[in-house]
Amino acid sequence: MSTSEAPQAAAILDDDECWALLRAAEVGRLAVSVADHPDIFPVNFVVDDDRTVVFRTAEGTKLAAAVLGTAVAFEIDGYDADAGDAWSVVVKGRAEEIETMDDLWHALSLPLFPWHASPKHRFVRVVPDLTTGRRFHVSDAAASEAADLL
Repeated sequence: MSTSEAPQAAAILDDDECWALLRAAEVGRLAVSVADHPDIFPVNFVVDDDRTVVFRTAEGTKLAAAVLGTAVAFEIDGYDADAGDAWSVVVKGRAEEIETMDDLWHALSLPLFPWHASPKHRFVRVVPDLTTGRRFHVSDAAASEAADLL
């Protein structure tokens, strides 16, 4: 007879924990839907003082989503192999292009530089309506299987 480990419930992260993880991350995924077509993009970003996510972009789908003010989702996740914990944070809100001169000067002062050599002169802000996060312990069986794959 085999024994199985009892699954642990995921811990819900409070707002401060979510924003601390967001501030520590460098890359997230922006999910958008433009003209009834969903898309997802990895972007490097920073968290501004007002708890918004800011990234740079060029012309294209990400900017179109911002100009249209559509609903977006922004996600980060991570895994702590030493602790055996995984976590994720999702910010749901709307994207808006940063356009006023004061806001643009502020955005230019942020430590936010394009990782890709293409010009990215437009700044977009994700204004959150809801921020959620969770952390859970990865089961020993899953961790062992993952280690075998590496």
